[in-house]
Amino acid sequence: MPARFSPLDRSALLADLRSQVAGLEHAGSRPGQEAAVPLCPSLDQALPAGGLARAALHEVLAVGELGGPALGFIALALARSGGTVLWIAPEPEAWPPGLVRFGLGPDRLLLVRATRQADALWAMEEALRCRAISAALLFSPGISLTAGRRLMLAAESGGTLGILLRADSAAPGPAVALTRWRIAPLPALEPEYPRWQVELLRSRGGAGGHWSLCWREDDAVLEDEALTPAPMRRSRAG
Repeated sequence: MPARFSPLDRSALLADLRSQVAGLEHAGSRPGQEAAVPLCPSLDQALPAGGLARAALHEVLAVGELGGPALGFIALALARSGGTVLWIAPEPEAWPPGLVRFGLGPDRLLLVRATRQADALWAMEEALRCRAISAALLFSPGISLTAGRRLMLAAESGGTLGILLRADSAAPGPAVALTRWRIAPLPALEPEYPRWQVELLRSRGGAGGHWSLCWREDDAVLEDEALTPAPMRRSRAG
């Protein structure tokens, strides 16, 4: 959030965001259709929409550091949403080189600093209702069922992909989103090939599952390691 606005100056903030979104539309316009966001074939087949559904809210539980490895997986989903992305956090420290490797360029990113939960939820709801935004990410310690319902309705209204990122815990509480995921880092086979253990804990209308995934940046492919022979995974392209 620009420093010239106080946390409660919502009308000024909204006007400023609309102006910034208008300026970004040429760099990453919203897709004209509401197809689900593809992840990788194995995950997409487990999801009723054939990918991560737009017009819906999704919850990610991060194992380890909240701003750590799970953000790579999330950045990939945000990038594949195809348009402008709103990133809402108490301290929105998005590292551009780290995001670019997953396809999310800084020219498509709007950062909102919201230190109060009420302001963060308001910004998220406005973003999800905005058809100029393709996806919105909210760092959150957890929200109530009522707040989750409001965000789901906003996402349905705007057709926007919404992601809630929170730390994993022994008792994460009732799910407030269409899907709930747990993402943990795995040791990288090579530095440029980050790996994740991804669990689909809940999918409304679908089944759960778990996968070991590797991001191959040179091919822009999210690879299911169960379907790829180990020697091939360890060989570098070219």
